Amino acid sequence: MRLLSLLTLFAAAPLFAADAPKMNVLFIVSDDLCNVIGCYGDPRVKTPNIDKLAQRGVKFDKAYCQYPLCNPSRSSFLTGLRPDTLKIYENATQIRKTMPDVQTLPQTFRKAGYTAVRVGKLYHYGVPGQIGTDGLDDPASWDKVVNPKGRDKDDEEKIFSLNPKGKGAGRFGGTLSWLAADGTDAEQTDGKIAAEVVKLLAADKDKPFFLACGFFRPHTPYVAPKKYFEMYPTTGDSLPMVPDGHRAAGPAPAFASSKPEQDRMTDEQRKLARQAYFASVSFMDAQLGKVLDELDRQKLTDSTVVVFTSDHGYHLGEHGLWQKRSLFENSCRVPLVIADPRGKAPGKSCGKPVELVDLHATLADLCGLSAPKTDGASLKPLLDDPDAKWDKPALTQVLHGGGKNAQVMGRSARTKTHRYTEWGDGGAKGVQLFEYATDPKEEKNLSADPKYAAVVKELKTALRK
Repeated sequence: MRLLSLLTLFAAAPLFAADAPKMNVLFIVSDDLCNVIGCYGDPRVKTPNIDKLAQRGVKFDKAYCQYPLCNPSRSSFLTGLRPDTLKIYENATQIRKTMPDVQTLPQTFRKAGYTAVRVGKLYHYGVPGQIGTDGLDDPASWDKVVNPKGRDKDDEEKIFSLNPKGKGAGRFGGTLSWLAADGTDAEQTDGKIAAEVVKLLAADKDKPFFLACGFFRPHTPYVAPKKYFEMYPTTGDSLPMVPDGHRAAGPAPAFASSKPEQDRMTDEQRKLARQAYFASVSFMDAQLGKVLDELDRQKLTDSTVVVFTSDHGYHLGEHGLWQKRSLFENSCRVPLVIADPRGKAPGKSCGKPVELVDLHATLADLCGLSAPKTDGASLKPLLDDPDAKWDKPALTQVLHGGGKNAQVMGRSARTKTHRYTEWGDGGAKGVQLFEYATDPKEEKNLSADPKYAAVVKELKTALRK
């Protein structure tokens, strides 16, 4: 976007009334990011900028997506509606096809006189195929959009893939693939996204904005400059241990996200894949740092609510799984930091289960805006007091099957202490219950243990609601 064009947009906009809200919003989304982050307690992965942001705001230790796949999740948190409300369960359906009149999160801000601008991936894009395009974007959500494209698109033929003969997403975006890239951060798509956001932050400091920044990394292909790979020697990595018979003992749909080429990886390939993922996380974090530094430089920090999150979690070998689309903790849990400069609990952590579907109501509440009815709830009470009463479980679902196999919907409820999951009709072999105090790796299914009958009943009721 040209700087002159944005200035013209701001100058011409008639919606900025004298009593318009003063708080801006900087809404930052990373793609396919699990909690391998320093401030979340991971000793390996270096994320100094996410860590710094967490010191400014509240870090939610138990935040969960509503569907562990890009399009359903993004459609959900950008509207505040659950996948079952939207009827979106895959990566092909744009939100207006199922709900033509839905009011999205950025539309709520536009209606209140804000200028809403998107840079990079907010709604779903096929990665890497649709980088540089609008993907499944929603034009009604934005005043302006910017679609950067970097050398990672030009270097695709250099990328290693576990499925080199695959077509499109089957070669790169849908399977494990990676590249230790030549060149600089600024040449990569995420580097260009950061540069565009920096320009926008410098363009005008007087009008309220909802600025959405969507980074593509660490989504596969894991592409980052070589210096980030050098931060993570494979000799220092320990692969997750999977107990013998673990997958065979669980409901088959619980492991349906597994892919043949990923099951056949050698231990060395597994370590290389994890190295590349960690490198991509640190590369993305460095781009985030450029954005946050510009926010400070422009003296916008005290007038801007900053949100950082991801569309879903990610497996790096846990349960023998890779990527997303499971209802285990690694796939459902997301990083979430909300930094409100007026906040009462900077640097604090919240251990209550919250949902991405809560973001629409939360940001409207923080900025004093009127919002449509959503399926979420405002997190403002927890931002004021992270220990405040909060009894709402976090709900996540995913659909597996197709072709010759019947489709099976899995639905999961996460409380502070347990996860309860039903596959299909919740028959005897389709239920899981995990207790995290005694089993943080989700290896012992307690659903048939009479001692946990009351917990099963409570969470079954939560799912039915």
